[in-house]
Amino acid sequence: MSVAFTREEDYESTAADLPDRPISPHPNLVTPEGLALIEAALAEARAAMTSAKSGGDVSADRTAMARATRDLRYWSQRRATAQLVEHGENDGTLRFGEAVTIEREDGRRQTWRIVGEDEADPAKGSVSWISPLGQALLGKAVGDEAVVAGASVEIVAIG
Repeated sequence: MSVAFTREEDYESTAADLPDRPISPHPNLVTPEGLALIEAALAEARAAMTSAKSGGDVSADRTAMARATRDLRYWSQRRATAQLVEHGENDGTLRFGEAVTIEREDGRRQTWRIVGEDEADPAKGSVSWISPLGQALLGKAVGDEAVVAGASVEIVAIG
């Protein structure tokens, strides 16, 4: 059978059907740095949309347009729902936007900053306030213990 008579997949149209990025049901709390990250991502999405539109024949590269449209919807929503939480006077308990140092049972110490969902990057030492770690530590003070991943940890520093 000749290749001319076989149906090839239209990968471009399949890629253009990108699902929306999921929006969290939780309040969109952000630090000042997190708000700046959202605004930068929104500007980048707008630039990608402009680039995709000015790229000539949109039907030739529907993937770029679909990705730009999806990202623009996501970051517009995240910016619209952002609730800026400023750093205030510390009352001795861990609050949103602050760093906390914990000591594990084996003596390891780790420092985490509790931030918004879009800002969280565990590899860089920041976790979301809705993560199990964030939930276990928020509201605790130095000397308090919390259970993290089934193990007890002690809060040794805040700030």
